[in-house]
Amino acid sequence: MTTTPEFDPHARFEGESYQDILDRDSREVPECLRAEKAPYLGSDSVPATHYTSQERSDLEAEHMWMRVWQMACRVEEIPNVGDHLVYDIIDKSVLIVRSAPDRIQAYYNTCLHRGRKLATQAGHKSEFRCPFHGFTWELNGDFRSCPTPWDYQHLNKEDLQLPELKVGTWGGFIFINFDKDAPELMDVVGPLDWHFKDWHLEDRYIHYHVAKVLPCNWKVAAEAFMESQHAPTTHPQIQTHVTDVNSQYDVFSDYVTRQISAGAEPSPLMDRDSVSEQRIVDDMLSRRYKMYKDVEGVPPGITARRYMAQSVRDNLQAHNGHDYDKCSDAEMLDSILYNLFPNFSVWGGMKPTRIYRWRPNGRDVDSSIMEVYQLDMVPRDGPRPQPSPMRVLSEDERWSDAEELGGLGVIADQDMGNLPYVQEGLKATGNNKVHFANYQDMRIRQHHIMIQRYIDEGLSS
Repeated sequence: MTTTPEFDPHARFEGESYQDILDRDSREVPECLRAEKAPYLGSDSVPATHYTSQERSDLEAEHMWMRVWQMACRVEEIPNVGDHLVYDIIDKSVLIVRSAPDRIQAYYNTCLHRGRKLATQAGHKSEFRCPFHGFTWELNGDFRSCPTPWDYQHLNKEDLQLPELKVGTWGGFIFINFDKDAPELMDVVGPLDWHFKDWHLEDRYIHYHVAKVLPCNWKVAAEAFMESQHAPTTHPQIQTHVTDVNSQYDVFSDYVTRQISAGAEPSPLMDRDSVSEQRIVDDMLSRRYKMYKDVEGVPPGITARRYMAQSVRDNLQAHNGHDYDKCSDAEMLDSILYNLFPNFSVWGGMKPTRIYRWRPNGRDVDSSIMEVYQLDMVPRDGPRPQPSPMRVLSEDERWSDAEELGGLGVIADQDMGNLPYVQEGLKATGNNKVHFANYQDMRIRQHHIMIQRYIDEGLSS
């Protein structure tokens, strides 16, 4: 008879932790970065068919996507009354409009006459007029007119009111929810509001927005950005200046998780004596810090982390006029990734903020849409820049073909080198099991726990 060996469900990397790195910070570290919450979520495997089955995908569509809060756009994208845009998810389309100076509404993007979409792209309107037969609605969803009212006397005002979705805003983002009985957005955002209270998301603008269709399930794409253990193998060029196996992982609520990898610190898997402070800086500058000017040699007695943090402070202040002197090294350098279930990832800190969003590509279980935003601080003494429109990469274009992504494009292309083969491998599996680490895959475990909870609740209702 065989027995299962004992294991420590709370095992961690035995060397230096992220909190140890924070102890060396040149400034006071925000309390939110000192927070730790890593519950043991079990060690169960997940069926590979959860990524490949059309039946499973349909269950997610009906019981999860139609009940969760989803980031649809930024407030800045519809600043004026009549500004609107379209958000699509699965086979649903949502029309989001600023209907009054202080009111944002979201409607099912469907003409109530014969079903044509009322809008197919962002723009500005004083009314919504269906291009098919001319049925027209006010911005607030009230029915205005149709060309032949004598033939529709059987319909009353309520019949012709545009059905609305639930809308909420947080941090300059607009969220929508198809479920009228869903909890309020702020109850779901929860700990994010406290964590981001000093990081000014609402005072940022869209510097770039790039999207691409990926040949994999949306969860395969999303989960590739929920752990750092893939970095040494997939992104070996960053080992000199980004930590990995000692990254910190947290589950702060059912909906909010986080991981943090320190910048300007080498991977613990490297021989520390072989990585000089100057090499750390040189490698950082060659990859993702090209925007920073006047960065010279590291002075004797100064660590690369402290030196690069000050360089980022100086260059950001020169760029936008804000004072970063009191901001910690961690806020200047570290990869601080928060996820709001199910598909919204927002990076913390004071440097330019990165946003990831993943969605199913219609009903195709083997395809998804990934979007990357960068949000920059609005200049202190200047007008708010216009948000950049979304750039959609073609099937033949790589992420690195989008020059605006800088060094991130190469990193994303390396990730893309895995994702199609993950999807193929999940279909080729011999045991129908995906095994997760207890700590480093903790955020992925929580992701699956929540998806299953929504499906179970939906099936039992």
